[in-house]
Amino acid sequence: MSSEAITIVAYYKFVPLPDFERRRQPLLEVCEANGVKGTILLAAEGLNSTIAGTEKGIEAVLDFLQSDPVIGPLTVKRSQADEIPFYRMKVRLKKEIVRLGMPEVNPNDQVGEYVAPEDWNALISDPNVILVDTRNDYEYEIGSFEGALNPNTKSFREFPEYVAKELVDKKDQPVAMFCTGGIRCEKSTSLLLKQGFKKVYHLDGGILNYLEKVDAGKSLWNGDCFVFDNRVTVDHQLEPGDYEMCHACRHAITDEDKRSPHYQEGISCPHCHDSLSEEQRERAAQRQKQVEISQKLDRKHIGMTEVERLAWRDKKLETKRKNAAKQ
Repeated sequence: MSSEAITIVAYYKFVPLPDFERRRQPLLEVCEANGVKGTILLAAEGLNSTIAGTEKGIEAVLDFLQSDPVIGPLTVKRSQADEIPFYRMKVRLKKEIVRLGMPEVNPNDQVGEYVAPEDWNALISDPNVILVDTRNDYEYEIGSFEGALNPNTKSFREFPEYVAKELVDKKDQPVAMFCTGGIRCEKSTSLLLKQGFKKVYHLDGGILNYLEKVDAGKSLWNGDCFVFDNRVTVDHQLEPGDYEMCHACRHAITDEDKRSPHYQEGISCPHCHDSLSEEQRERAAQRQKQVEISQKLDRKHIGMTEVERLAWRDKKLETKRKNAAKQ
């Protein structure tokens, strides 16, 4: 494990990449050569990524990407961690870098008006503005902006149905939308404009940019923000929150959730207990068994939770200290 501080960067860009498939291997090789881990999605419509590594490693990957004249400058959101919150590096080829299921909706054609974090409070405080959280229901439950509507979606592919049912008669009203890093709103605003909405806005850089730029004392954000790595959530200071993750359904769970009779470590939680099939339970149970075996054998397991991983690390360090003291 490196003693250097870890930098986590998130970025995306909608830009035509008709040759995206041939870009995969060179990009993967650059990431691996620089010790960077995480995920990069490539599609004909652009790229979307969250990666982590040393500052030097991250800069090498960003330089490689931005030196390509087709891609050019990227807007990058940064945060820090003690350890890399990913287990491996993946560069995946996709039909869409954020899956809406409507290829005719292309942010390279049109998107809503960007609103800077510093101007966001004034916009969403206007009672005439319809504020919509474009994220999924489990993300909304952990935290959202005051007065935001919850579309109650399980995936972003359900969002067009929500628009058709709940917003279609509000095309003359201003609509403001937000998501974690801004990428879903590129497509959601493009969708609304294509369907004839007149005034469509979205938070530039998403929630993470708002938490970075707006002082907590002036914030209209309530709760934590769900992130798609081993931190699970971040607070207003972009520090890891107090949530863990259910490895059966990927829902963030609290200490109270873990006291529920429906919670079985690695197998189920109150959010998924009633929806899991016996086959899913069996697979989860087998996986948890492997985790426990690895712990007993003092081996690091690829499926460890962050808490388990840190405990394993501390145990190894303590063993090294004791052995050094004996010498």
